[in-house]
Amino acid sequence: MSDVVRTLVLALVACALGAVGGWFLRGYLTRRRLQRKQRFFGLPKESDCLLVVPRDPGARSWSLARHDAFALLELAAVVKECGAHAEVLAHDTAWQGFGARTEFCIGGPAANLRLAAHLRSMLPGVEINTDPTPGPDQGAITVGGETYRLEKGAVEYVLLARLAAAGDSGNDRPVFLSSGQRGIANQAATRYLARHHVRLARKYGVDGSFCLLLRVVNSQSYGSDVVELVADVSKAAAIAPKVGRPDRSPAA
Repeated sequence: MSDVVRTLVLALVACALGAVGGWFLRGYLTRRRLQRKQRFFGLPKESDCLLVVPRDPGARSWSLARHDAFALLELAAVVKECGAHAEVLAHDTAWQGFGARTEFCIGGPAANLRLAAHLRSMLPGVEINTDPTPGPDQGAITVGGETYRLEKGAVEYVLLARLAAAGDSGNDRPVFLSSGQRGIANQAATRYLARHHVRLARKYGVDGSFCLLLRVVNSQSYGSDVVELVADVSKAAAIAPKVGRPDRSPAA
């Protein structure tokens, strides 16, 4: 065998080994990314999760509002990629604890009673105005001493939270909350979660908890596409506000 042929054979072998090694490396990285995604969402292969949504108040029978349906489509893609299964439940039929299955709870506390219960028990530092009377504070979100008011079609806020339900019983699947001032804000939050889960997992850990305040900008023109992070309110949302004691000093 001449030197030229030997060199050519060695080059082909090196290329083949490089291609095989690259194929295995890509496969390993792909599997690792999927495993991290499954762990972040609490959705191992063949597991089950809950999608809890409010009923459409404008419909006579059980149905979803338009933007809630769009939010479910965003989540359905995540569930499918993780190889899990989803069950859609109306908010007033999800009578069970949390932690056994991953849960995605969508809607404001006025329309989604289960989400309201989650806010009271796990995010006591959040106050959302549920008064149906029209006014400047309708739907306003107060957290960390700041109040964020709705400007319909211009500025709409939404809380996006991942709450770890770790415990000794092994029921440690997370609960994801999307509590927006309008349905389009909930759609924007679920899209934000699906698109930025890698960055969120890197910052808070695949098992960590967080609560973010997002702002949807000019939804009347851009729909749910333009979303900004306003603040990380995880600490403020987890601590119940102090209630001042009444003055019991004797009258002069």
